[in-house]
Formats: sequence, C-alpha cells, structure tokens
Amino acid sequence: MSDFDRNYAAARTGYRADQVAIDAGLRAYMIRVYNYMATGVGLTGLVAWLTFSAAVTQTAGGLELTPFGHAVFQSPLMWVLVLAPLGLVFAISFGINRLQPGTALMLFFVYAGLLGVSLASIFLIYTGTSITRVFFISAATFGALSLWGYTTQRDLSGVGSFMFMGLIGIIIASLVNIFLRSTGLDWAISVIGVLVFAGLTGWDTQRIKEMYDPMDDGTIGGRKAVMGALSLYLDFINLFLMLLRLFGDRR
Repeated sequence: MSDFDRNYAAARTGYRADQVAIDAGLRAYMIRVYNYMATGVGLTGLVAWLTFSAAVTQTAGGLELTPFGHAVFQSPLMWVLVLAPLGLVFAISFGINRLQPGTALMLFFVYAGLLGVSLASIFLIYTGTSITRVFFISAATFGALSLWGYTTQRDLSGVGSFMFMGLIGIIIASLVNIFLRSTGLDWAISVIGVLVFAGLTGWDTQRIKEMYDPMDDGTIGGRKAVMGALSLYLDFINLFLMLLRLFGDRR
C-alpha cells in the first residue's frame, strides 16, 4: 500500500510539474507575441510622427507641405508607400513557412515602418491631442478584449468567422464609398469596423494561444510568434483608425 501511495504521488507530482512547464512556456510565448506587436506599434507611431515632422512646416496660415511632404502625400510615390506594406503582409503570410524567424521578424518591422509613413497623413487630418487621446482609448480597449480572448472558456471560432465576413463587407463598402463619398456610409463603416476589429482581437488572441505547442522547436515557435504579433498588430491599428474616424477632432 505504501508503494502504491508513493507511485501515485510521484505520478501526480510529475503531471503537475509538466503542466507548470507548459503554462510557463505558454506565458513566455504570449509575452513574446505581445512584445513583438507592441514594438511594431511603437515603430509605426514613431515613423509616422517623424514623417509628418519632415513633411510639413508651420506658417502663419497653418500647416504647409515641404518638398518632402509633396513627394510623400501628393506624388505617385504615395501609391508605392500605400501598396508596399500590403505586399509585405502577403509576403510574410504566404511565405512564413519558408522564412527563418529572424527574417520574418525583420520583414514585420519593415512593414510596421512603411505603414508608419503611410499613416503620417492622419496628423494632417486630425489634431495631435485627439490622436493621442484615441490611441490610449484604443490601447485600453484592445487590452481588455485581448485579455477576454485569452481567459474565456468559450470557443470564439464562430465569432471569428462572423467577424471575418464583416471585414469583407467593410472592405467592399469602403471601395464603394470612394465613389459615393457618403458621410453617412463612412460613419456606418467606422461603427461596424470598431465592432469587427473588437471581435477579431478576442478571436485572434484565443487562436494565437491555441497555436502554442510545447513540442515546437525554436524555428516553428518563432514563426508562430511573428504571425501572432502581425495579427494582433493589424487588429490594433485598424481598431485605432476606426475609433479615430469616429472620435478624432479634425483640423
């Protein structure tokens, strides 16, 4: 009987030790994902501000574009800066299984920097104070939604599928509104966009958590971390932009 008790206790202890190791590995993996994502967001914000600072000059009549600003915002180069980040997203997404983790991470940061150049135009449209305010609102909202996605026991795959269909609808409506220029449709797109990216934040967090496998080697784990960071980065940036369209103070 005493031998049985010792064997049972050892088995229980071994199980708990394994579970503790898995939990510690999962925490380290998620922290890595969030660190990559936060670095990407910070890089985008820094590049956007530096680009804006170099693109405009303050005059008595207000803001005036410098030659660099004309090149970035009003020349064909603008379309290169808009399309280049999109190309990088596809390159990372479809080529992730062939990329080394370090290369994938470098491409992610290049993407974040290029997107910062494209997003510099928001400083021409909205006041700096309102951009800062909406950023912190977005950060708090994103944090709460991501925490919910991480801790909930509910399967969010159905929510994710529904939100993805909503995302397709937003893209189509945005393309249509380029020609309609309807302020009412623009407002509706922004409201629905907030809901869609809120749902995607929770779903992506749960999906990234479930992607973790303690048996992954460093290469596979690194690739998963970069893809997870990219997903959450896109959720945050789009959530921020939708909230900015609703609550930002225009110049």
